[in-house]
Amino acid sequence: MALVRAIQQTSSSNTSRCCRYHVFLSFRGEDTHKTFTDHLFTTLVNAGFRTFRDDDVLERGEDLKPELQKAIKHSRTSVIVFSKDYALSRWCPT
Repeated sequence: MALVRAIQQTSSSNTSRCCRYHVFLSFRGEDTHKTFTDHLFTTLVNAGFRTFRDDDVLERGEDLKPELQKAIKHSRTSVIVFSKDYALSRWCPT
């Protein structure tokens, strides 16, 4: 937790100028949303990181919504939660 706080302190002023979010969470909802990703999101938010997590389920073949593309663009970093079926999802960068 000390590492998280140190990173937060050094990056918070830079992030507020360039980005809307500190972290964009990329994950496949069916695999990890209510388990690992939910715990990770809560921990990041409690540590003071502005974190984006989309709670909508993206169907196979559906394009990313413009709001999601904006959130990705305006995030300082992305955390990808790999899971069994992540590579099959629309979230997987190609």
